[in-house]
Amino acid sequence: MKRGIVLGVLMIAGALSLVVAAQQEARVVEVEKVKDNLFLLKGGGGNTAVFVTANGVVVVDAKNPGWGQPVLDEIKALTNKPITTLINTHTHGDHVSGNVEFPATVDIVTHENTKANMERMAAPTGFPPATGNIFTQNNGRGMPKRTFQDRMTVGNGNDRVELYYFGRAHTNGDAFVVFPTLRIMHAGDTFAGKNVPLLDANNGGSGVAFPDTVQRAYDTIKNVDTVITGHSTLMRWADLKEWADFNRDFLNDVRAAKQAGKTVDEIASTWKVPAKYAGYGTPRPDRLKANVQVVYDELGTR
Repeated sequence: MKRGIVLGVLMIAGALSLVVAAQQEARVVEVEKVKDNLFLLKGGGGNTAVFVTANGVVVVDAKNPGWGQPVLDEIKALTNKPITTLINTHTHGDHVSGNVEFPATVDIVTHENTKANMERMAAPTGFPPATGNIFTQNNGRGMPKRTFQDRMTVGNGNDRVELYYFGRAHTNGDAFVVFPTLRIMHAGDTFAGKNVPLLDANNGGSGVAFPDTVQRAYDTIKNVDTVITGHSTLMRWADLKEWADFNRDFLNDVRAAKQAGKTVDEIASTWKVPAKYAGYGTPRPDRLKANVQVVYDELGTR
């Protein structure tokens, strides 16, 4: 009897070890060279940018829990320069959880609202299940050391990185990260890809403000040709303008339907991506309904 129990425990432990090992093996980071000193790392969450400067490496976003080390390994394969700065575009776990695996010496920078959101965020469920704040669990490691309000410059000369904030969109702390000498911008999930965005109202996201925020970025930021999206492929600067228009059309469609007396369910079940937005994906029904609800609530009696 005891031998059977012990054998069962060993079998379970072995199975769990295999699951963990499989998860570790599955953490493959795909590296795409964008410029000679700028790389895009895909997989494991949001798109990560790696900017190799004269004196070190600037990283944008650090992916899901457990993906920080694979990112670090890929960076080490690209350059022997130290990582000096990590910028998070916003608070979500698939962009910031890997922070805790970065060296404690790294300067972590976010918008001030993102820091506040990170202070209260819960760790995503993984294996084994995790509860509570991932940064608290790591004694504060991975939290921002510096924040900005509207604009900030990191570095100087050809190595400078410009940070911008234009208002609520995906969350209330979305940063646009620009590499001026390369004419490239990382938009995070304010432009995750060509589909309806996630509107995270719990972290200050806004469907009403979204199109204006993107339009301000398009109007204000100059000399950018290429946009790194939060989860999709590289886009052109003109795609950002189209993205602002897409979100404005969505807002206007929901507003008009609400004024006509339609319910959230009625709007969500009938709305389609306008034909003029070729290449945009069909939104998941749950995402579409959630976005309609956010806009519906924001509009109130308007």
